[in-house]
Amino acid sequence: MLNAQEIHRLAMKEVGDHLSASGFEFLAVNSQPKKDPQFVCLKGKKLHFIVVRGCLYPENPKNFDAQLMEQVKDHGIKYKATTYYAGVGLANADDYDLPLTQNDPYAVNFDGLQIMD
Repeated sequence: MLNAQEIHRLAMKEVGDHLSASGFEFLAVNSQPKKDPQFVCLKGKKLHFIVVRGCLYPENPKNFDAQLMEQVKDHGIKYKATTYYAGVGLANADDYDLPLTQNDPYAVNFDGLQIMD
């Protein structure tokens, strides 16, 4: 079964690919879980903070720690940054109820960035 670091690594890859495809320029990437924000980016000369969290099915990737996000948002305000939450759900692609290991194909549940306003 994937450990927390492996889940976080897969979530970071999904979000990083999404940010690249959306035209974000990376200023800083923090790959450590719970070192927030994970991505500091520029887009349109505006600063963006992105907090990434990965989870395994059946956990809902849209659920976030409101207190943590408020702290990151407050930090972002000091830098005139927009703060986002990026929740990524992962599951075994063959059967969501099976454990997910490094050798399994996986399904991704990621609906994009949730703006924290």
